Amino acid sequence: MAVDSKARIREFIDKVLNAGDIDATGDYFHEGVVEEVPFPGQGSGIEGLKSALRQFRTAFPDSYWKVEEQITDGENVLTRFTWTGTHKAEFLGIPATGRGVSGLGNGP
Repeated sequence: MAVDSKARIREFIDKVLNAGDIDATGDYFHEGVVEEVPFPGQGSGIEGLKSALRQFRTAFPDSYWKVEEQITDGENVLTRFTWTGTHKAEFLGIPATGRGVSGLGNGP
């Protein structure tokens, strides 16, 4: 089962985060999804998540998420990733800089 979960997470990253198909977010999360660490001001549920993802894609339209590693423990999957993008619009009150940015993260 973990192999399917790993593939599903990669599919979400490719389709929603990399290709920008934000409307497909609901294919991967339940309506009442609760973010453990939401963006400041992020609304609740799937619509809050979609709104945050749209804001992110607007600010970093060329964002690209790369899976570096996935670790499984039963049905649990931890995904370590890097992302890159160019800051083209305001994000969380920070005006666009036009500069490239990158980040590291872990998530489901």
